[in-house]
Amino acid sequence: MGQCLKRLGQFSEIVVVDSGSSDGTSEIAEEYGAKLLQFNWDGKFPKKRNWYLLNMTPSQPWVLFLDADELISDEVCHAISLALEDESFDGFWLHYTNYFMGEPLLHGLPQRKLALFRAGKGLYERIEEDNWTSLDMEVHEHPIIEGKIGEIRTPIDHQDFRGISQLLKRHHAYAEWEARRYIKLRKNSALSLQFTTRQRLKYTFLRSWWFPFAYFIFVYFFRFGFLDGKRGFFYAAFKSNYFFTIGLLLREFD
Repeated sequence: MGQCLKRLGQFSEIVVVDSGSSDGTSEIAEEYGAKLLQFNWDGKFPKKRNWYLLNMTPSQPWVLFLDADELISDEVCHAISLALEDESFDGFWLHYTNYFMGEPLLHGLPQRKLALFRAGKGLYERIEEDNWTSLDMEVHEHPIIEGKIGEIRTPIDHQDFRGISQLLKRHHAYAEWEARRYIKLRKNSALSLQFTTRQRLKYTFLRSWWFPFAYFIFVYFFRFGFLDGKRGFFYAAFKSNYFFTIGLLLREFD
């Protein structure tokens, strides 16, 4: 987390939302002059980011949400400053460079998140959970923004170096959450009205037995994942297995 906070010197306010961690988060936040907030999740709505947006008043007109392993560069700061000069926008999609097995992935399906928007103009989608998982942060949800949305293509470094074993554990939790979310959406189609095109395609075919294989072929061949060498193959296979896991969980939960 220190590397993330170290790069935020150009920002007017830095807020760290913690969940009673014991890894030195409070000391690191204090070292970099960040405001520390403690959040105790009860397994239901809201999670961390919605809790902050609903209960706190940001001192700035815009909020940018970052994970501890997402590193901002001077180029990203400059791109954000330029983008915010256009007052017609209320939110921006951000692009990310993912690291896998210690090196950046330069090909495949690019990651992007709607993580920068005006305070008061959006909340992360509301999903009524009941202790589905231990995930206390909005991971796969996206904000519902009132207004025009733009895009900033200068990438943020997503440097997750916790290793494959941690990645496997985390992605199993994500898969279980997505499976339960799919079931919830099927019962209430109104929740899917704000989906992006990518989300709509994913949830349309998620139960299909062939979807994990089609995803691998698309990412590895059509999106040139093979140009990342063996890491590109392993990552495409890993993501395909993620969707395969969701499909199996759906059959169990149904």
